[in-house]
Amino acid sequence: MSLIVSISGIRGIFGEGLNPENIIHYTKTFSEYCKIRKKNGEKIKIIIGRDGRITGKIIANIVSSTLISLGCDVVAIGVCPTPTVAIAVKNSDADGGISITASHNPIEWNGLKFFNSDGMFLNSDDMKDFVKISESLSVQYVNWDKLGRYELDESWIQKHIELVLGLSYINISKIREKKYRVVLDCINSSGGRIIPQLLKTLGCEVYEMNCELSGVFSRKPEPVPENLSEVMYKVKYLKADLGIVVDPDVDRLVLITEKGEPYGEEYTIATAVKFILGKKFNEKQKFKVVVNLSTTRAVEDIAYEYNSEVIRTPVGEINVSTTMKKHNAIIGGEGSGGIILPEVHYVRDAVLGTVLILQMLTEFGGKLSELKETMPEYFITKDKLGIKDLNADDCLKLLKKRYEHEKINVDDGLKIDFVDRWVHLRKSNTEPIIRIIAEAKSEMMAKKLVEDFKKEIYELATSQRK
Repeated sequence: MSLIVSISGIRGIFGEGLNPENIIHYTKTFSEYCKIRKKNGEKIKIIIGRDGRITGKIIANIVSSTLISLGCDVVAIGVCPTPTVAIAVKNSDADGGISITASHNPIEWNGLKFFNSDGMFLNSDDMKDFVKISESLSVQYVNWDKLGRYELDESWIQKHIELVLGLSYINISKIREKKYRVVLDCINSSGGRIIPQLLKTLGCEVYEMNCELSGVFSRKPEPVPENLSEVMYKVKYLKADLGIVVDPDVDRLVLITEKGEPYGEEYTIATAVKFILGKKFNEKQKFKVVVNLSTTRAVEDIAYEYNSEVIRTPVGEINVSTTMKKHNAIIGGEGSGGIILPEVHYVRDAVLGTVLILQMLTEFGGKLSELKETMPEYFITKDKLGIKDLNADDCLKLLKKRYEHEKINVDDGLKIDFVDRWVHLRKSNTEPIIRIIAEAKSEMMAKKLVEDFKKEIYELATSQRK
């Protein structure tokens, strides 16, 4: 598979689409991007961190050496979560940051995620500028006496922990009193450097699974229920209070109840929204919450309860965080288990999410499964339809026309909001498929909605060919 260049940075299979040549090329591109933004001609400083993948060290060495050879200073913060890199950039004098990660992709993948000097990912306009620079790149290496400096600073893990525990509504002593028994799965990646330490600071008894930094994933890395049977079994077997699972770069948080059942990745953000709005609630003030178009409708129900407004964006973390900043939202995120809290930074953060959930569970006083029962009940089904021989854009246009009497959103594919359910159809930029996400008040209804639209798309495509 070729290298993927998108709003999420660059990503590919190491040794195939992702190789030393294009790692150097895009590192040079980013250094030039940072220099153009700085404008004053001074030397730039870039922070580098990486998740625990086995190819991470070699890529970090290539990136660091390239930057130093261009005259840039480098601060390497080691194996750490992607949100830790964001915090380091935001809270230092760095001109940008690079997180070496492929997020939830399989072990053979890796990539580069780029941060601006505010500790935010590059948005769509930034990436357009980035691509232009890439296409006409002409950067010269410096002489030996102009080389950049290299600094190793592994203190940001502890600073990240201190930052989230320092939030005014986090009561460390109350959480410690609970002495939670937690089964933790960090998939042998960067979560193993921070989540065990965080939980032990909060007085938890931690049963570690896959918390080594070997980079050898013990299961498929995406933290969805079908990949989590072992941790679900262990929570129940050990009679733990909950299970905590993070993805390789620790921006997604997934919870397992004391029954050994999935809490639901959509309910990570919904629960955090309820917690934050409950803390901030003021009858005279209407707060804003931002989530993407594919996130559970439970967020709207919760926001309504607290006299607050939900703003929807296209799928993509930077779309959410940019909109949050624009509208001064107090919380946001995505239904894949990602929580964004501006008080900390504008990046999804499972470290932050862990603390918020434990504080809410402590104040609730019951079990995690009981907390879930207090939330609005919805069921999401996700599927995809191969469209190699279909014209996806034409199909979506025909569907838009057919359902024009319903509430329609075309900011990102086609979302159709019915009174009691919704469906979101998105054409993939990297595969010949249409992604189909549906939500309803029952699992059966959500699955039926997906199947109905798969059939409808196929019929539309067949009629086009006649």
